[in-house]
Amino acid sequence: MFEAVEELVGEHADLEKQLADPSVHADQANARKLNKRYAELTPIVGTYRSWKQTGDDIGTARELAADDPDFAAEVKELEKHREELTEKLRLLLVPRDPSDDKDVILEIKAGAGGDESALFAGDLLRMYLRYAERVGWKTEIIDATESELGGYKDVQVAVKLKGNATPEPGQGVWARLKYEGGVHRVQRVPATESQGRIHTSAAGVLVTPEAEEIDVEINPNDLRIDVYRSSGPGGQSVNTTDSAVRITHIPTGVVASCQNEKSQLQNKEQAMRILRSRLLAAAQEAAEQEAADARRSQVRTVDRSEKIRTYNFPENRISDHRVGFKAYNLDQVLDGELDAVIQACVDADSAAKLAAA
Repeated sequence: MFEAVEELVGEHADLEKQLADPSVHADQANARKLNKRYAELTPIVGTYRSWKQTGDDIGTARELAADDPDFAAEVKELEKHREELTEKLRLLLVPRDPSDDKDVILEIKAGAGGDESALFAGDLLRMYLRYAERVGWKTEIIDATESELGGYKDVQVAVKLKGNATPEPGQGVWARLKYEGGVHRVQRVPATESQGRIHTSAAGVLVTPEAEEIDVEINPNDLRIDVYRSSGPGGQSVNTTDSAVRITHIPTGVVASCQNEKSQLQNKEQAMRILRSRLLAAAQEAAEQEAADARRSQVRTVDRSEKIRTYNFPENRISDHRVGFKAYNLDQVLDGELDAVIQACVDADSAAKLAAA
Protein backbone atom coordinates (compact mmCIF):
# COMPACT_ATOMS: atom_id res chain seq x y z
CA MET A 1 0.00 0.00 0.00
CA PHE A 2 2.80 2.40 0.88
CA GLU A 3 5.49 1.22 -1.56
CA ALA A 4 6.06 4.77 -2.81
CA VAL A 5 7.12 5.79 0.71
CA GLU A 6 10.41 3.95 0.18
CA GLU A 7 11.40 6.69 -2.25
CA LEU A 8 10.68 9.29 0.43
CA VAL A 9 12.80 7.30 2.91
CA GLY A 10 15.68 7.43 0.43
CA GLU A 11 15.18 11.17 -0.13
CA HIS A 12 15.12 11.72 3.65
CA ALA A 13 18.42 9.85 4.09
CA ASP A 14 20.00 11.85 1.25
CA LEU A 15 18.85 15.13 2.81
CA GLU A 16 20.32 14.06 6.14
CA LYS A 17 23.72 13.55 4.49
CA GLN A 18 23.54 16.90 2.70
CA LEU A 19 22.62 18.79 5.86
CA ALA A 20 25.53 17.17 7.71
CA ASP A 21 27.92 18.75 5.16
CA PRO A 22 29.08 22.16 6.49
CA SER A 23 29.60 23.48 2.96
CA VAL A 24 25.85 23.22 2.29
CA HIS A 25 25.16 25.87 4.92
CA ALA A 26 27.27 28.41 3.07
CA ASP A 27 24.22 28.96 0.88
CA GLN A 28 21.59 29.93 3.48
CA ALA A 29 18.69 29.96 1.02
CA ASN A 30 19.46 26.42 -0.15
CA ALA A 31 20.03 25.23 3.43
CA ARG A 32 16.59 26.58 4.45
CA LYS A 33 15.02 24.79 1.48
CA LEU A 34 16.69 21.48 2.42
CA ASN A 35 15.76 21.89 6.10
CA LYS A 36 12.14 22.57 5.18
CA ARG A 37 11.90 19.44 3.04
CA TYR A 38 13.69 17.38 5.71
CA ALA A 39 11.18 18.57 8.33
CA GLU A 40 8.29 17.65 6.01
CA LEU A 41 9.58 14.12 5.46
CA THR A 42 10.67 13.31 9.04
CA PRO A 43 7.19 12.51 10.46
CA ILE A 44 6.34 10.45 7.35
CA VAL A 45 9.54 8.40 7.60
CA GLY A 46 9.18 7.93 11.38
CA THR A 47 5.57 6.75 11.09
CA TYR A 48 6.42 4.44 8.17
CA ARG A 49 9.21 2.79 10.14
CA SER A 50 6.87 2.24 13.09
CA TRP A 51 4.25 0.84 10.69
CA LYS A 52 6.75 -1.64 9.23
CA GLN A 53 8.10 -2.64 12.66
CA THR A 54 4.58 -3.23 13.96
CA GLY A 55 3.93 -5.52 10.97
CA ASP A 56 7.00 -7.57 11.90
CA ASP A 57 5.90 -7.66 15.55
CA ILE A 58 2.46 -8.98 14.54
CA GLY A 59 4.10 -11.83 12.61
CA THR A 60 6.24 -12.74 15.60
CA ALA A 61 3.29 -12.58 18.02
CA ARG A 62 1.20 -14.85 15.78
CA GLU A 63 3.97 -17.46 15.74
CA LEU A 64 4.19 -17.34 19.53
CA ALA A 65 0.38 -17.48 19.86
CA ALA A 66 0.37 -20.80 18.01
CA ASP A 67 2.24 -22.30 20.98
CA ASP A 68 0.96 -20.07 23.75
CA PRO A 69 -2.66 -18.73 23.58
CA ASP A 70 -1.71 -15.89 25.97
CA PHE A 71 -0.08 -14.13 23.00
CA ALA A 72 -3.42 -13.90 21.14
CA ALA A 73 -4.38 -10.74 23.06
CA GLU A 74 -1.06 -9.13 22.12
CA VAL A 75 -1.76 -9.86 18.45
CA LYS A 76 -5.05 -7.96 18.67
CA GLU A 77 -3.37 -4.99 20.37
CA LEU A 78 -0.65 -4.86 17.73
CA GLU A 79 -3.19 -5.11 14.90
CA LYS A 80 -5.16 -2.24 16.38
CA HIS A 81 -1.99 -0.16 16.69
CA ARG A 82 -1.07 -0.89 13.07
CA GLU A 83 -4.49 0.28 11.89
CA GLU A 84 -3.91 3.55 13.74
CA LEU A 85 -0.48 3.92 12.14
CA THR A 86 -1.97 3.16 8.72
CA GLU A 87 -4.50 5.97 9.07
CA LYS A 88 -1.87 8.38 10.42
CA LEU A 89 0.42 7.58 7.48
CA ARG A 90 -2.38 8.08 4.98
CA LEU A 91 -3.06 11.53 6.43
CA LEU A 92 0.64 12.42 6.35
CA LEU A 93 0.74 11.51 2.66
CA VAL A 94 -2.14 13.87 1.78
CA PRO A 95 -0.76 16.44 -0.71
CA ARG A 96 0.32 19.54 1.20
CA ASP A 97 -0.41 23.12 0.30
CA PRO A 98 3.01 24.54 -0.72
CA SER A 99 2.18 27.76 1.15
CA ASP A 100 1.42 26.03 4.47
CA ASP A 101 4.63 27.24 6.12
CA LYS A 102 4.20 30.87 5.02
CA ASP A 103 3.28 33.78 7.24
CA VAL A 104 0.08 35.64 6.36
CA ILE A 105 -1.46 39.05 5.94
CA LEU A 106 -4.96 39.03 7.42
CA GLU A 107 -7.40 41.78 6.49
CA ILE A 108 -10.74 42.46 8.20
CA LYS A 109 -13.29 44.75 6.55
CA ALA A 110 -16.55 45.98 8.03
CA GLY A 111 -19.50 45.05 5.83
CA ALA A 112 -23.26 45.38 6.02
CA GLY A 113 -24.44 46.78 9.35
CA GLY A 114 -22.77 50.19 9.65
CA ASP A 115 -21.20 50.97 13.04
CA GLU A 116 -22.17 47.57 14.43
CA SER A 117 -20.24 45.86 11.63
CA ALA A 118 -17.17 47.97 12.43
CA LEU A 119 -17.43 46.99 16.11
CA PHE A 120 -17.69 43.33 15.08
CA ALA A 121 -14.59 43.75 12.89
CA GLY A 122 -12.84 44.95 16.06
CA ASP A 123 -14.02 41.82 17.90
CA LEU A 124 -12.64 39.62 15.12
CA LEU A 125 -9.32 41.46 15.23
CA ARG A 126 -9.04 40.86 18.98
CA MET A 127 -9.96 37.17 18.46
CA TYR A 128 -7.14 36.66 15.96
CA LEU A 129 -4.62 38.62 18.03
CA ARG A 130 -5.48 36.53 21.10
CA TYR A 131 -5.28 33.30 19.09
CA ALA A 132 -1.86 34.28 17.74
CA GLU A 133 -0.73 35.04 21.30
CA ARG A 134 -1.96 31.64 22.50
CA VAL A 135 -0.05 29.68 19.84
CA GLY A 136 3.09 31.81 20.07
CA TRP A 137 2.93 33.81 16.83
CA LYS A 138 3.92 37.44 16.32
CA THR A 139 1.47 40.05 15.04
CA GLU A 140 1.95 43.47 13.51
CA ILE A 141 -0.85 45.85 12.54
CA ILE A 142 0.17 47.17 9.12
CA ASP A 143 -2.69 49.55 8.43
CA ALA A 144 -6.00 50.40 10.08
CA THR A 145 -8.96 52.71 9.58
CA GLU A 146 -10.86 53.09 12.83
CA SER A 147 -14.56 53.89 13.13
CA GLU A 148 -15.93 56.62 15.35
CA LEU A 149 -17.34 54.14 17.90
CA GLY A 150 -14.04 52.33 18.36
CA GLY A 151 -14.28 49.49 15.86
CA TYR A 152 -12.53 49.19 12.51
CA LYS A 153 -13.70 49.93 9.01
CA ASP A 154 -10.62 48.15 7.69
CA VAL A 155 -7.55 46.66 9.37
CA GLN A 156 -4.61 44.66 8.02
CA VAL A 157 -2.40 42.51 10.25
CA ALA A 158 0.77 40.56 9.53
CA VAL A 159 0.84 37.24 11.43
CA LYS A 160 4.08 35.32 11.52
CA LEU A 161 6.10 32.65 13.31
CA LYS A 162 8.63 33.79 15.88
CA GLY A 163 12.25 33.45 14.77
CA ASN A 164 13.27 31.22 11.86
CA ALA A 165 11.76 28.01 13.22
CA THR A 166 10.28 25.52 10.76
CA PRO A 167 6.75 24.65 11.94
CA GLU A 168 5.51 21.11 12.35
CA PRO A 169 3.52 19.91 9.31
CA GLY A 170 0.08 21.53 9.39
CA GLN A 171 1.02 23.99 12.15
CA GLY A 172 2.26 26.91 10.05
CA VAL A 173 0.43 30.25 10.10
CA TRP A 174 -1.12 29.85 6.63
CA ALA A 175 -1.87 26.16 7.31
CA ARG A 176 -4.15 27.20 10.20
CA LEU A 177 -5.50 30.62 9.20
CA LYS A 178 -6.25 29.97 5.52
CA TYR A 179 -9.69 28.65 6.50
CA GLU A 180 -10.66 31.98 8.07
CA GLY A 181 -11.17 33.84 4.80
CA GLY A 182 -14.80 34.63 3.95
CA VAL A 183 -17.87 36.39 5.30
CA HIS A 184 -18.33 36.26 9.08
CA ARG A 185 -21.85 37.02 10.34
CA VAL A 186 -22.80 38.21 13.82
CA GLN A 187 -26.21 38.11 15.52
CA ARG A 188 -26.54 40.21 18.68
CA VAL A 189 -28.13 43.27 20.26
CA PRO A 190 -25.91 46.18 19.21
CA ALA A 191 -24.70 48.75 21.72
CA THR A 192 -26.53 51.33 19.59
CA GLU A 193 -29.89 49.50 19.80
CA SER A 194 -32.26 51.02 22.36
CA GLN A 195 -35.13 48.55 21.82
CA GLY A 196 -33.15 45.40 22.64
CA ARG A 197 -33.65 43.91 19.17
CA ILE A 198 -31.19 41.40 17.74
CA HIS A 199 -29.43 42.66 14.60
CA THR A 200 -27.48 40.75 11.98
CA SER A 201 -24.37 42.29 10.46
CA ALA A 202 -21.25 41.00 8.80
CA ALA A 203 -17.55 41.55 8.29
CA GLY A 204 -15.26 40.14 5.63
CA VAL A 205 -11.95 38.43 6.34
CA LEU A 206 -9.27 38.06 3.67
CA VAL A 207 -6.23 35.90 4.39
CA THR A 208 -3.29 35.78 1.99
CA PRO A 209 0.12 34.11 2.38
CA GLU A 210 2.75 36.82 2.79
CA ALA A 211 4.89 36.80 -0.32
CA GLU A 212 8.64 37.27 -0.28
CA GLU A 213 10.27 39.19 -3.10
CA ILE A 214 11.42 35.92 -4.66
CA ASP A 215 7.81 34.64 -4.78
CA VAL A 216 6.45 37.45 -6.94
CA GLU A 217 8.37 39.33 -9.60
CA ILE A 218 7.08 42.88 -9.98
CA ASN A 219 8.27 45.20 -12.73
CA PRO A 220 8.50 48.74 -11.29
CA ASN A 221 7.23 50.06 -14.64
CA ASP A 222 3.96 48.18 -13.99
CA LEU A 223 3.23 50.21 -10.85
CA ARG A 224 1.33 53.45 -10.44
CA ILE A 225 2.07 55.08 -7.10
CA ASP A 226 -0.23 57.79 -5.77
CA VAL A 227 0.31 59.77 -2.58
CA TYR A 228 -2.46 61.53 -0.70
CA ARG A 229 -3.34 63.01 2.66
CA SER A 230 -4.06 60.54 5.46
CA SER A 231 -7.57 60.45 6.86
CA GLY A 232 -9.20 59.13 9.99
CA PRO A 233 -9.07 59.95 13.71
CA GLY A 234 -6.61 62.70 14.65
CA GLY A 235 -2.96 62.28 15.37
CA GLN A 236 0.41 63.54 14.32
CA SER A 237 0.87 63.48 10.50
CA VAL A 238 -2.81 62.66 9.94
CA ASN A 239 -4.60 65.18 7.69
CA THR A 240 -1.43 67.33 7.56
CA THR A 241 0.98 65.69 5.10
CA ASP A 242 0.75 63.68 1.89
CA SER A 243 2.20 60.55 3.55
CA ALA A 244 -0.46 57.98 2.58
CA VAL A 245 0.44 55.77 -0.37
CA ARG A 246 -1.71 53.85 -2.86
CA ILE A 247 0.01 51.42 -5.27
CA THR A 248 -1.80 50.03 -8.34
CA HIS A 249 -0.42 47.05 -10.26
CA ILE A 250 -1.50 48.13 -13.74
CA PRO A 251 -1.52 44.72 -15.53
CA THR A 252 -3.87 43.15 -12.97
CA GLY A 253 -5.60 46.18 -11.42
CA VAL A 254 -4.67 44.96 -7.92
CA VAL A 255 -4.48 47.88 -5.47
CA ALA A 256 -2.82 48.19 -2.05
CA SER A 257 -2.68 51.23 0.19
CA CYS A 258 -1.29 52.22 3.57
CA GLN A 259 -1.56 55.37 5.70
CA ASN A 260 -0.67 54.17 9.21
CA GLU A 261 3.03 55.05 9.21
CA LYS A 262 4.34 58.59 9.69
CA SER A 263 6.50 58.70 6.57
CA GLN A 264 5.64 58.22 2.92
CA LEU A 265 8.55 55.75 2.53
CA GLN A 266 7.33 53.54 5.38
CA ASN A 267 3.80 53.53 3.98
CA LYS A 268 5.15 52.59 0.55
CA GLU A 269 7.08 49.62 2.01
CA GLN A 270 4.00 48.36 3.87
CA ALA A 271 1.80 48.80 0.80
CA MET A 272 4.30 46.78 -1.26
CA ARG A 273 4.08 43.93 1.30
CA ILE A 274 0.32 43.87 0.88
CA LEU A 275 0.55 44.12 -2.91
CA ARG A 276 3.00 41.21 -3.19
CA SER A 277 0.76 39.01 -1.05
CA ARG A 278 -2.34 39.89 -3.07
CA LEU A 279 -0.57 39.18 -6.36
CA LEU A 280 0.66 35.83 -5.01
CA ALA A 281 -2.87 34.96 -3.86
CA ALA A 282 -4.28 35.94 -7.28
CA ALA A 283 -1.71 33.73 -9.04
CA GLN A 284 -2.54 30.80 -6.77
CA GLU A 285 -6.28 31.26 -7.34
CA ALA A 286 -5.71 31.27 -11.10
CA ALA A 287 -3.78 28.01 -10.79
CA GLU A 288 -6.55 26.47 -8.69
CA GLN A 289 -9.15 27.49 -11.27
CA GLU A 290 -7.30 25.38 -13.81
CA ALA A 291 -7.63 22.29 -11.62
CA ALA A 292 -10.14 19.61 -12.55
CA ASP A 293 -13.81 20.25 -11.70
CA ALA A 294 -13.87 17.02 -9.72
CA ARG A 295 -11.01 18.18 -7.51
CA ARG A 296 -12.64 21.55 -6.88
CA SER A 297 -15.93 19.93 -5.89
CA GLN A 298 -14.10 17.77 -3.36
CA VAL A 299 -12.76 20.79 -1.48
CA ARG A 300 -15.91 22.90 -1.68
CA THR A 301 -16.47 22.49 2.07
CA VAL A 302 -13.55 24.78 2.77
CA ASP A 303 -13.91 27.19 -0.17
CA ARG A 304 -12.70 30.51 1.23
CA SER A 305 -15.05 32.52 -1.02
CA GLU A 306 -18.26 31.39 0.72
CA LYS A 307 -20.08 32.80 3.75
CA ILE A 308 -18.46 30.73 6.40
CA ARG A 309 -19.50 31.38 9.98
CA THR A 310 -22.14 32.79 12.33
CA TYR A 311 -21.46 34.21 15.80
CA ASN A 312 -24.73 34.15 17.77
CA PHE A 313 -24.35 36.09 21.01
CA PRO A 314 -27.78 35.39 22.63
CA GLU A 315 -27.12 31.62 22.43
CA ASN A 316 -23.34 31.91 22.97
CA ARG A 317 -23.11 29.80 19.80
CA ILE A 318 -20.60 29.64 16.98
CA SER A 319 -21.45 27.78 13.76
CA ASP A 320 -19.22 27.03 10.79
CA HIS A 321 -21.56 26.42 7.88
CA ARG A 322 -18.98 24.77 5.61
CA VAL A 323 -18.32 21.74 7.80
CA GLY A 324 -21.34 21.67 10.13
CA PHE A 325 -19.31 22.61 13.21
CA LYS A 326 -21.32 24.01 16.12
CA ALA A 327 -20.32 24.85 19.69
CA TYR A 328 -21.73 26.89 22.57
CA ASN A 329 -18.53 28.56 23.78
CA LEU A 330 -18.60 31.73 21.68
CA ASP A 331 -17.15 33.81 24.52
CA GLN A 332 -14.10 31.54 24.67
CA VAL A 333 -13.67 31.49 20.89
CA LEU A 334 -13.72 35.30 20.77
CA ASP A 335 -11.01 35.20 23.45
CA GLY A 336 -8.77 33.29 21.05
CA GLU A 337 -9.71 29.63 21.64
CA LEU A 338 -10.06 28.95 17.90
CA ASP A 339 -8.32 25.60 17.61
CA ALA A 340 -11.43 23.40 17.64
CA VAL A 341 -13.12 25.52 14.96
CA ILE A 342 -10.05 25.52 12.73
CA GLN A 343 -9.40 21.80 13.28
CA ALA A 344 -12.89 20.97 12.02
CA CYS A 345 -11.98 22.68 8.72
CA VAL A 346 -8.57 20.98 8.59
CA ASP A 347 -10.19 17.57 9.09
CA ALA A 348 -12.80 18.22 6.39
CA ASP A 349 -10.11 19.37 3.96
CA SER A 350 -7.95 16.31 4.67
CA ALA A 351 -10.90 13.96 4.20
CA ALA A 352 -11.74 15.61 0.87
CA LYS A 353 -8.16 15.32 -0.36
CA LEU A 354 -7.97 11.66 0.72
CA ALA A 355 -11.19 10.92 -1.16
CA ALA A 356 -9.87 12.70 -4.25
CA ALA A 357 -6.61 10.77 -4.06
